[in-house]
Amino acid sequence: MFENLSEKLEKAFHSLKGRDRITEINVAESLKEVRRALVEADVSYKVAKEFVARVKEKAIGQEVLTSLKPGQVMVKVTRDEMADLMGGNAEELSLDGKPNIILIAGLQGSGKTTFSGKLASYLKRKKAKRPLLVACDVYRPAAIDQLKVLGEQVGVEVFSQLGNPDPVDIASQAVQHARAQGFSNVIVDTAGRLAVDQEMMDEIGRVHKAIQPNETLFVVDSMTGQDAVNTARAFHDVLNYDGVVLTKLDGDTRGGAALTIRSVVDKPIKFIGTGEKVDALDVFHPDRMADRILGMGDVVSLVEKAQEQFDEEQARKVQKKIAQNRFGFDDFLQQLQQIKKMGNVKDLLGMVPGMGKALKGVDIDDDAFKGVEAMIQSMTPEERSNPSLIRGSRKKRIAIGSGTQVEEVNRLLKQFQDMSKMMRSMQSAGGRGMAQAMMRRRR
Repeated sequence: MFENLSEKLEKAFHSLKGRDRITEINVAESLKEVRRALVEADVSYKVAKEFVARVKEKAIGQEVLTSLKPGQVMVKVTRDEMADLMGGNAEELSLDGKPNIILIAGLQGSGKTTFSGKLASYLKRKKAKRPLLVACDVYRPAAIDQLKVLGEQVGVEVFSQLGNPDPVDIASQAVQHARAQGFSNVIVDTAGRLAVDQEMMDEIGRVHKAIQPNETLFVVDSMTGQDAVNTARAFHDVLNYDGVVLTKLDGDTRGGAALTIRSVVDKPIKFIGTGEKVDALDVFHPDRMADRILGMGDVVSLVEKAQEQFDEEQARKVQKKIAQNRFGFDDFLQQLQQIKKMGNVKDLLGMVPGMGKALKGVDIDDDAFKGVEAMIQSMTPEERSNPSLIRGSRKKRIAIGSGTQVEEVNRLLKQFQDMSKMMRSMQSAGGRGMAQAMMRRRR
């Protein structure tokens, strides 16, 4: 996520780091590189120029030139200004309506339908709501089918009317159905076009007027850069929407849309899509995104993702097994499954401070644990509970069963042994108290 921008910004500040004293000329040269990095990331020249001017003004105002660590102060000033550029604070959905009606708009291919399914999952899992998905893209039968598949995956009802060519009528009937059946939220997925045109704008304007949504969200493909910003402006002129959703942030995006949209349309980015899975949707936090762009990681989001998968009862059992030296491969496999539920592995590692740079050019996909899982599943129940049994012919059998090599089995056993020792030492050093504190915090 924003790897190229992060690398260029780090280079821009490199000349300032580690110096006891810098000059106003050095600051100006560094900020010139920052501006160039932003423009290359598809931030408009005007926005980049204004951003750098504000950073320079604040930096000099905070006496960076006389600071003991001027490079660090410059990064801090840039980080704060970048967070402000993207909105400052996170803004979630308004959920006051009965039902709460959410209209989804955007161009074809921006990810509207996928986002609609993700939003339904988010409301159901995290907000304990009962959402209804509404298929109003009457021009693409595949979009209706896709929404039905997503609805089935997340356990949410989908309202559709095959043969009805009027999206205004479909949306209106869906709202009536939601009220009659007690749904808490209505998510209306609308049609898009390959480009902004008057017909599409007129249609979505009529849908908006008919159902009077509590929240209108504009979905934009973040990989389209400044084109995304221009489209956002065009939709805003017609709909005056309430917030923006950036999809495909896990792809090869340069960052221009995320950094620019707020300043152009003065609407908050409310959600970001970070993968294909239905739970790959995050509330957008400008301050955390600024941290990640500047290579500081995002520990808060990482902890939140971990807590979502945190099972107190299971944690107690694992803790007890560690203390009794009975932690086996079944327990290890269960921990791997919980990590996979947290999201894309490379994205998770990128939230650890300093790891973004270390992972540059490293390909880590969602199947990163596939070989490990196959080896564990090729073990007998007795071997999984007592790894010390795995020797000689057993290793060969596990390798053949998992499609791996004996060397890989040896490596897994060594890593498991080292991890078990570390976990026992951490517990004896106070890990139990820390785990109990985490449990109390969740209560």
